Amino acid sequence: MEQLHQKTWLGCCLVTLVLGASWEWHGAHAAAPPRVHTVTIESLRYIPSPIEVVKGDSVVWRNKDPFPHSVTTEDHLIDSGEIGDGKSWTYKANRVGEFSYMCTLHPSMKGKLIVREK
Repeated sequence: MEQLHQKTWLGCCLVTLVLGASWEWHGAHAAAPPRVHTVTIESLRYIPSPIEVVKGDSVVWRNKDPFPHSVTTEDHLIDSGEIGDGKSWTYKANRVGEFSYMCTLHPSMKGKLIVREK
């Protein structure tokens, strides 16, 4: 009878170790949920710039200037159109790479979005 208890106890320990290791492995490799990042447009600047995000994240540009701005890449693959004063625009980062952008209304305003693979 004592031998049966020992085997049962050892079996429980083994199951606990296997399940615990499996839980740790899945937890360590689980993908982080998408995040939302904010770029403030203020005093004719994009803050922060550059901004680095992970593919799948979203970036919100909030215009705090009293006049409109845009977020536009040279090839127009990213193009917010005019973002009015007090308004915002959101972009979901689905493409990996470095994207230089500017304000089409104020060409001296420049920023950079860096999108990394997960």
